[in-house]
Amino acid sequence: MMDGTFAGTVDRVVDDTTAVILVEDGGEVVEQATVPVEDLPGEDPPGEDRPDQTRDGRRLSLTFRDGELVSMADGPATREREESLQERFDRLSTRLSEE
Repeated sequence: MMDGTFAGTVDRVVDDTTAVILVEDGGEVVEQATVPVEDLPGEDPPGEDRPDQTRDGRRLSLTFRDGELVSMADGPATREREESLQERFDRLSTRLSEE
């Protein structure tokens, strides 16, 4: 029975409704969990659905208690990647507005 905090990676989204998450311990996949897509951490921009490809590969921090997934949060790698992409977008948009 799984207890504690584990790393996870969104492997795929099935039928736009269910996310399949690979649960890792010590770099090895030890379990697979499924959750409704709307339960994934983070927010979609208002009025927009996040495309499946932006969900795939997301790194998560998963907490299990008595074998049940009780919480999820974006892992550090996901936050860093999103911040890097936002910084790049900001730089590009600034350059375009200056031309």
